[in-house]
Amino acid sequence: MLDRVKDSLFRAITTPRGDSLAAVRIPKDLARRLNSTLGRPLATRDELAKRARARARLAELTAAGARATDARKEAAPVLVYFEKDRNVRELVRIEEMLGARGFAYERLDVAGDEVMTEFVTRTAKCERDDLPVVFVAEHAVGPYPALVEADVSGALARLVHPR
Repeated sequence: MLDRVKDSLFRAITTPRGDSLAAVRIPKDLARRLNSTLGRPLATRDELAKRARARARLAELTAAGARATDARKEAAPVLVYFEKDRNVRELVRIEEMLGARGFAYERLDVAGDEVMTEFVTRTAKCERDDLPVVFVAEHAVGPYPALVEADVSGALARLVHPR
């Protein structure tokens, strides 16, 4: 019912009938401008039906996105940056600890990539000799000693499984 009223009012302000008279043309022009300023609440039935379908689809997608977001809140990505043959023992210890805690991780070799090495060392506030370095999402945990400290304090678990 409300869509019929909106459609009728839209047709009344957009029809050229009566535009030759200033007493009709000026209020219609003001009504058209106001309708446009307010985001066109008055429109044709087809346009209003199209908007209603779009709102329903948006609500459907939003609900699906909320369900997907809840499912994805399982764990933050854990990244282990290392340099090919440097500190292999530390890398093995890091992998053993992450595996023992049940954290999935990804190994990323920065050998030969000076830009990535610079980024990792600058962000983790460590030296190149400190590689391998662990990151949880965008948070730099640090080399193995810092990882152990974060694990003992519980900070590592809070980073990997944020609430």
